Amino acid sequence: MVASAGFSEFLREQLAPLGRLTFRRMFGKTGVFCDGVMLAMVADDTLYVRVDDGNKQIFQEAASYPPLNYTKGGRAIDLAFWRAPERLFDEPDELVTWARAALAAAHRVAARRSPAPAAKAGRRRKAGPNQRRQD
Repeated sequence: MVASAGFSEFLREQLAPLGRLTFRRMFGKTGVFCDGVMLAMVADDTLYVRVDDGNKQIFQEAASYPPLNYTKGGRAIDLAFWRAPERLFDEPDELVTWARAALAAAHRVAARRSPAPAAKAGRRRKAGPNQRRQD
């Protein structure tokens, strides 16, 4: 289910305008990262792009395909990744446009998941049994 070396290299070449791409195996699939943020996943050499409320309108064409999902407790859990249409692989500029929209969604998701800098600074760590608490 992970991306083949050839498909990964194809994506790396096509999406080079975005920045530094890396690939990491995750959950039997391959995560596609740009500068440390996951913008897509690949399963069976099929590209799925990150979707959120900010880019669903752009990706309406992809809504006709089943989203990337996994099964947990007998239920299908949809992930926030929609299948990129095959035609994009013949239209490199549009593929990059879709990837940029997916990357923007990935940044929005990452911003929601990480606490605000002020919250991080205000957090206190509990001291271990052999340590004094530092404030």
